[in-house]
Amino acid sequence: MKVSVHAVNFTVDKKLVDFVQDRMDKLEKYYDKVVSADVFLKVEKTSDKENKIAEVKINVPGDDFLVKKQCKTFEEAVELSAESLQRMLVKRKEKISSHI
Repeated sequence: MKVSVHAVNFTVDKKLVDFVQDRMDKLEKYYDKVVSADVFLKVEKTSDKENKIAEVKINVPGDDFLVKKQCKTFEEAVELSAESLQRMLVKRKEKISSHI
């Protein structure tokens, strides 16, 4: 799967990009028709500790799934986003297979 990582208001390091890539690749186990993923990592300029936002957009044929999570770390936000997307992809796969 093609994963594009976009960093907003900061520069992203290689370790974080690799983590995002690995986590998004795991989603293919649940639904093999995933075309690509766009991951937007943002830092909000607030005094709040939970100022890291991960917005993940998954492209599948005929649909797009968008999840946005805000946490203390990017890793945590990406992990929560991936879990939500995993549930969405499983639901979609079940829905499609029930129509066949």
